Amino acid sequence: MRHEIRFSGFGGQGIILSAVILGRAAVMYDNKFAVQTQVYGPEARGGASMSAVIIEDEQILFPKVTNPDIYVIMSQEGFEKYGANASPDAIMLVDTTLVHSRPKCRCIEIPATQEAKQTLGRDIVANIVMLGALVSATHVVSETALEKAILDSVPKGTEALNQKAMKLGFVLGKQP
Repeated sequence: MRHEIRFSGFGGQGIILSAVILGRAAVMYDNKFAVQTQVYGPEARGGASMSAVIIEDEQILFPKVTNPDIYVIMSQEGFEKYGANASPDAIMLVDTTLVHSRPKCRCIEIPATQEAKQTLGRDIVANIVMLGALVSATHVVSETALEKAILDSVPKGTEALNQKAMKLGFVLGKQP
């Protein structure tokens, strides 16, 4: 099955890293194919940034995301620029701490930034909370694959914090 996932937020939230981790989980640990793309430039200084991943059971012949079926939106500007026109049959996870608009598609509200700050004491891992919620809610990759990819990708010394953030996301993503 093919999934086109678009991540959006502002520069510094780990939007690109999130897509890289998800693609790594699919390819290295779930035996799927994946391709990841990103848009950054002035966005890296705080404007809206976007990254996308295609995950497929078969080889990917066209590597561009044309019709995302899953969105992960972590800022209001990211919603307006990359998520406002989501297809009605898409699924969108929004960080309710920073995104005030709601889409016309199925919306899963995740207070990632708030929970990362209050529960873990570090809002910098909000992207990992969102990844956990994404996998828990959509099963686009396995939880085990995501955990291995996170541990491969995060700076040494931050593994325990990132595992806690991922597990918090798993819980938040299962909420009705």
